[in-house]
Amino acid sequence: MKIEELLVNETNIELFLLGNEAIARGALEAGVMAATTYPGTPSSEVGDVLSGISRKAGMYFEFSTNEKVAFEVAYASAISGLRSFVFMKHVGLNVASDPFMSSAYTGIKAGLVVMTADDPSMFSSQNEQDNRHYGELAHVPVVEPSNPQEAKDFLIKAFEISELERIPVLFRTTTRVSHMREAVKLGPVKKELFASFFEPDSGRYMTLPSSAYGNKEKLIEKMKRLSPVSDKSDMNRIERYGTGEIGFITSGAAYNSLMDVINMRKLDATVLKLGFTYPFPENLVADFMKQHSKIIIVEELDPILEARTRMVAQIKKIDSEIYGKLDGYFSMSHEYSPDTVEKSLSEILGFNITQHYANVMIEEPAPRPPVLCPGCPHRATFYAVKRAVRMLNLKNVIYSSDIGCYSLGTYEPFNEGDLIISMGSSIGAASGFASATSQPIIAFIGDSTFFHAGIPALINAVHNGEKMLIVVMDNRTTAMTGRQPNPGMPVKASGELATEISIEKIARAIGVEHISNVDPYDLASTLQGITAGLKYHGVSIVIAKRECAILRDQKMRKEKKWITYNVDQEKCGKCMNCVENFSCPAISLQDGGIVINPNLCDGCGVCAQVYVCPFRAIEVANNAK
Repeated sequence: MKIEELLVNETNIELFLLGNEAIARGALEAGVMAATTYPGTPSSEVGDVLSGISRKAGMYFEFSTNEKVAFEVAYASAISGLRSFVFMKHVGLNVASDPFMSSAYTGIKAGLVVMTADDPSMFSSQNEQDNRHYGELAHVPVVEPSNPQEAKDFLIKAFEISELERIPVLFRTTTRVSHMREAVKLGPVKKELFASFFEPDSGRYMTLPSSAYGNKEKLIEKMKRLSPVSDKSDMNRIERYGTGEIGFITSGAAYNSLMDVINMRKLDATVLKLGFTYPFPENLVADFMKQHSKIIIVEELDPILEARTRMVAQIKKIDSEIYGKLDGYFSMSHEYSPDTVEKSLSEILGFNITQHYANVMIEEPAPRPPVLCPGCPHRATFYAVKRAVRMLNLKNVIYSSDIGCYSLGTYEPFNEGDLIISMGSSIGAASGFASATSQPIIAFIGDSTFFHAGIPALINAVHNGEKMLIVVMDNRTTAMTGRQPNPGMPVKASGELATEISIEKIARAIGVEHISNVDPYDLASTLQGITAGLKYHGVSIVIAKRECAILRDQKMRKEKKWITYNVDQEKCGKCMNCVENFSCPAISLQDGGIVINPNLCDGCGVCAQVYVCPFRAIEVANNAK
């Protein structure tokens, strides 16, 4: 599918959409006029789609410097009268939580929906958190789709709820919902023109204690008024199978796994499928429980629905048997699948697990550690750092790393990662190490991450006079999430020209005096810059600037400058340095000789340099078209 197809303003046609693509379409159908994000898997595709179609759709879209800024831009648009949409991965809401919490107190003017893409099983994240808690914490409504069709349709309903009580709405997806694909029936694109004008409202938007005190009471009243709306919402529905004897309560992606088991086992079940989960539809759930002596709650991650259901049962004195996580039948962690749900149900309902799940041995693929791409400039940087540390005979070096492609430097053979906490934390943690120990400290941070959250930590390190080397790995994009632009690039999200922000100028303005700019593909200059930085007494920075290998490969192919390398077996001394220490996936040992796979080699040429191949055995193989 071409993303331009999402712009079609025809109803009753279907497109085969990824969940995130359906959400982007939902934003169009909802009449969103301003959308912002900081890219993060599993939410990234929403931004990738909107960046390509926003101008034609008449929508303002930006990749912001971080999630907090993204939220603030969307919030200001919403209180100026524009329907606004801000989206991020689950840990991104941690970054945006400060303005998010306050926005619930002030309320909004036009609809504001905040998408959090949770990541059960941590496929691409540093933790596994259930952001439904943020709904209760901030006292804002929570909407949860289970599939791409619901993702599109529920987003539109979320805007309607937002404007009903002038309150932000939390729109929660998970990896499985964001990344599943199905035929999605389209609706009409909202074409209303919104008046964009901000009117001060007697201090309403000033979160000072005097106004916040009264706003808390107003917020509680809003949620009370929304409770019956949740009870009657068509995002909550009841499905009956067979005699419907057993009552199930579920939401989100867990619904899909539960339905697979119900259909496979032909269970007599009635399913209360919740899509509007907070305020909790207490009366709907109470009526449901009264009709079933046995209630089984199936939800991923934390027992949020279960705790609320048990509370309702206790308050309303309903004596249904309730089964869930709190009594140990379901796991508190990781995403569910039909087999995990069936195993739990077998313990509750007393049936034997089917042959399909219980006894069939599934051959696990051979474990393969994640590796940097062939030609990745980060590989050359890590190699140079390790060589410089060895040349200077430094002991007990602390490597403070960060979130991005370069986190892969943690693995063999580089082993240059002792700590990774959160976006931008490498420099802040390095400051802590510098003040607490006398060990050499090297902090790694990417260009996008530097703009995201590295600058305040750099100010802290310079102000306190710490000694550390900071290696900024500038690959000219936000690579790990799909190569979105960042402020260090001369383009906006839409492809228009933008002001390129210089990392070096920012660092010098902060007070960093020792800065080296190096090209990682030039190992000699990179080694020189890193060595000098490690010797410097104070904060030193090496900016290792070289575009992402994927971007470089695209350019080289387009310009028909593609080359590859091979190994002259007569010159090769079999020292194994290229295989064991440089460790490019294109280079391997086969039949006693070192070879380069031409299908993987992208011709970066770093391995041919004397610092990797002292025998000069690696040479240009051909100029392939």
